[in-house]
Amino acid sequence: MLEQICQLAREAGDAIMQVYDAPTPVDVTRKSDDSPVTAADIAAHKIIVAGLQALSPQIPVLSEEDPADWPTRQSWESYWLVDPLDGTKEFIKRNGEFTVNIALIEGGKPVLGVVYAPVLDVMYSAANGKAWKEEGGQKAQIQVREAHPPLVVISRSHAASDLELKEYLDQMGEHQTTAIGSSLKFCLVAEGKAQLYPRFGPTNIWDTGAGHAVALAAGAHVNDWQGKTLDYTPRESFLNPGFRVSIF
Repeated sequence: MLEQICQLAREAGDAIMQVYDAPTPVDVTRKSDDSPVTAADIAAHKIIVAGLQALSPQIPVLSEEDPADWPTRQSWESYWLVDPLDGTKEFIKRNGEFTVNIALIEGGKPVLGVVYAPVLDVMYSAANGKAWKEEGGQKAQIQVREAHPPLVVISRSHAASDLELKEYLDQMGEHQTTAIGSSLKFCLVAEGKAQLYPRFGPTNIWDTGAGHAVALAAGAHVNDWQGKTLDYTPRESFLNPGFRVSIF
């Protein structure tokens, strides 16, 4: 099934790129939580949901662009968790750092994940405890790696205003930092380019599910600040607690 999900992510990515490459400015509207949404988000959402329903009609889909209500979700034991365009702010800025995120959740855990970056044409995927990166037609298994000093990856859109993050990094000791958008931060840790991704600001479960699956399969830990692994068991709120993705 993983290859079929990767293909679905590519199809969604193609639809996103049609909007991204258009000569006209991106038309942005605001959702009820004031987050931005574009025609690319909606086009990718429709492709992914239709594809998942055809592949596995028995598994419900939770997408950022059409989140099921709590009474509908509360009995779900497994479900697809989708962010059709993660990093909409980066998409609007046209910096290429956005992704298509698709994860399969079973028993509160992300057991399969795909993160596709359409501009970079890079596909990260994970299933059965293994993670891969496909780039330039070459697919290779990836895993975490140590480095001294460690490279800390931080959010491009949120880091400048995050006082908790600044304080954490000030106390960390010798390290380097790099900033990037979307769930690519999980993937940098997964492929060994970075060793830590600390997050204090708000995220939703669809922001993290696919990246979590990739990082976990590559050997990383994805825990909240109390040391508990991020949990996707259905709950009323879509918000995650703060967390860290690390090799240690």
